[in-house]
Amino acid sequence: MAAITWWFVLGTIGMVVGTAALAIGVSTLERDRRTQMLHIAGVPAIAAVAYALMALDVGGIQTLSSDLIYVPRYFDWLLTTPLHVAYIGLIAGLDRRERWGLAGLQGAVIVLGFLGGVLAGLPKIAFFGAGSIVYVVLIYRLRTTGRASAEKRGVETAGLYRKLLNFVIVLWAVYPVIWILAPTGIGAMDTETASLVITYIDVVAKVGFGAIAIEGQRVLTQVASAEQAGTDQVGA
Repeated sequence: MAAITWWFVLGTIGMVVGTAALAIGVSTLERDRRTQMLHIAGVPAIAAVAYALMALDVGGIQTLSSDLIYVPRYFDWLLTTPLHVAYIGLIAGLDRRERWGLAGLQGAVIVLGFLGGVLAGLPKIAFFGAGSIVYVVLIYRLRTTGRASAEKRGVETAGLYRKLLNFVIVLWAVYPVIWILAPTGIGAMDTETASLVITYIDVVAKVGFGAIAIEGQRVLTQVASAEQAGTDQVGA
């Protein structure tokens, strides 16, 4: 079995284990908080399907630069990363239109990155540059509009928002670097090495985000309970 297949098999296992762990975590939350957390727990499940397909050698295509690119990976990112952005917007208290507007920007980043990976020459650079610009706009809006909204919802909510946003910014910053170093970019990193790094970052990003979100919901529940207890004592 080629090394790259092993990375995909390990990615599948990591996502399946991560899905199970997050599902257990969600089950410990209060009922009203479980609903909004179900799609976050489902993120690594979506990725598990993508990694299983790649492990079975499904979805690999040749680019115009004669490099190999995996379509299931981009479908995974197109589905899951907007979900993370929408959840961050939910924590900030943004309305549905604002949340899905931000999620749409993230989806555009993935589509533009895919087109940049498939094409060659100037179009490759143009699509990668366009994706980078859209990503900067997305992060700017999350750090301004989203952050201001989150800070109006209390110290704990604002803290969870900052933690999730910083987690995403740091980990997602690795992807364009790999894109540039891999055969999709300058080719300083081969496809197998790039797949190893992406697999590791993918598991950490998806399972780690879910773990932080679940723990944050648990803290918010405790704070809400403490505030309710204080209100009851005052009213007694």
